[in-house]
This record gives sequence, C-alpha cells and structure tokens, in this order.
Amino acid sequence: MNLGTPESMELVLTVIEMAARDTNLYTFKRPDGGALPGASPGAHVGVILPNGIERQYSLVRAAPELSEYTVGVKRDANSRGGSVFMHDQLKVGSKVTILPPRNNFPLKEDAAHSVLVAGGIGITPIYCMVQRLIALGRPWELYYSCRSRMDTAFLQELSKHPSAHFHFDDEEGGKFLQVASIVEKLPKHAHLYCCGPAPMLAGFEAATVHWPSEQIHVEYFTPKFAAAQEGGFVVELARSKRELTVPPGKSILQMVREAGIQVPHSCEEGVCGACETRVISGTPDHRDTILTEQERKDSATMMICCSGSKTPRLVLDI
Repeated sequence: MNLGTPESMELVLTVIEMAARDTNLYTFKRPDGGALPGASPGAHVGVILPNGIERQYSLVRAAPELSEYTVGVKRDANSRGGSVFMHDQLKVGSKVTILPPRNNFPLKEDAAHSVLVAGGIGITPIYCMVQRLIALGRPWELYYSCRSRMDTAFLQELSKHPSAHFHFDDEEGGKFLQVASIVEKLPKHAHLYCCGPAPMLAGFEAATVHWPSEQIHVEYFTPKFAAAQEGGFVVELARSKRELTVPPGKSILQMVREAGIQVPHSCEEGVCGACETRVISGTPDHRDTILTEQERKDSATMMICCSGSKTPRLVLDI
C-alpha cells in the first residue's frame, strides 16, 4: 500500500465523448501538455470539482507514461451530486483538480487465465485491464452486464473479441446476470475480477467464498460497511506527540484534522485508500473496502476516515 501524500494537479478538460446512454468519457491534460504520473490497470484518480465535491473515477487507459487521464462517468440523478455536476456543468476548457492515480484493484498480469465480471459503469477499470491483457497476449474472458445495449460503454470495441460475453437485462426478460453459474464453471487456477453495483459484488463474493483469496479481486465504488461512529476511545498520534479522544459520531480523521494536523485523505468513505495509516498498537475496527481479510487480521494499517477501534487506545504513526 502507498502511504505517501498525493500531490494534486490542476488539469484542463480537453474532450467529452459519449460512451453510452448517460455515460460520458472525460479526458484531462496539463495546461502545458506535459507528462502526467503513470498508472497501472485498475487505477483511479481523485477528481475535485469546482463546486468542492470530490469523487474517485477509474481510468479507462493506463500506462507507465501518460499525457492524459480519461475517466468514465455515468450520470446518476440519485447520487450525491458528483456525476450530475460533471454531466451538466463541466465543459471543454474547464479546470479541475486531480489527485494522482492510486490502485486498490491491480491486475495480476502473469496470471494463467483472467476472468473479468463487470456491471454497468463498473466496466471502466475492467476495460482498462482488457486492453492490457490483449497487449500482453494473455488469455482472458469478460462477462459484462448492462440494463440494455444503449447503456453499454465500449460495446463496439469489445464485440470484436470472442472472449467478451454480454448480458442485457431487457433482452433476458429482466433477469440479472447469474454470477454464480459463471464462477462454478471456471478453471480453479483463474484470477477473478469484479466491479459493478452492490448486488453484483455481493453475488460475486458469495460465489467465490471458497476460492483462494489471492485469486479474487473486487472494486467497490461505494462503501460496503457503515462507518464506525461509536467513538469512546483514545488515539495517540506517535509522531505528533498528541492524544485525542474520539467521541461518538466522529471519525479519527475528523478529530485529527480538527487538531490542526494535516494527513492525506480523499473519499472519506473507505473506498480510495488515501488515508491509510500505519498502526503501532491497538486493534482497529476495520470498515473500509480496501484491505484484504489477511491485512485486516494483521492490522498493520487502517483507513482512519471510516474505521474505529476495538480497544480503548490506538497508537498511530501520525
């Protein structure tokens, strides 16, 4: 995991391209056209909009050296406002603050076989992986589910490949993709990836519960667990030589910031990994969607935006 402080960049929106119904691709570049930090497949960037809303969006293209970042955004009127602002307010020429790529959903490039499951806008990091696997000449299968063909981004490009399989709910009598039936037929040496809506992710995790954890890769766009709000514990900040009492209804991150201490953070929901902090002692109450089960058991780090403490005292490397 990367515990470094991300450096924000002011980029310019250069292209808006329609990818599917209510889904646009947004491309950002430096004003001077200079190079941007590279990214690996599955990475996302933080987007801080002019209205102050901050969101994380997966990159559609990745490479060690990049001159632009392209993200896919589906307009969702029921969301918290980020996608609506991007669709309704951003114009070519708009300046937007971008946090450099982070990757909590990396592709194992040397896997003998890769199986990718995507739902809706969850195709964005998956499509990036497909491009890389094609470039490497590695075997892969894609199972991509959308409500209809009109909602399917990259349909034309992906349809060229026999290993890409599509499921359209409206053409299947409203039935959803049966992830379990896909998983049960897969070779046991395969690495499996899933990104999509919460019901699909829950079905995928249930279907792969007996698979080796190192072969299962999941990306959440929204929190999987409710944030810890119980409070009632003390956080010792080892480097700052401070002690903070976390009251009910507050997060560790909020208390640290209120104490005037600046730490990396972004989503504040446990889905981006920006606030990952080293744990010196104590037992965290993990509520993020980043750490693996083994990492949760080890508790070497925690996400302080959403996780709490199971012990009366936590000592953190802050």
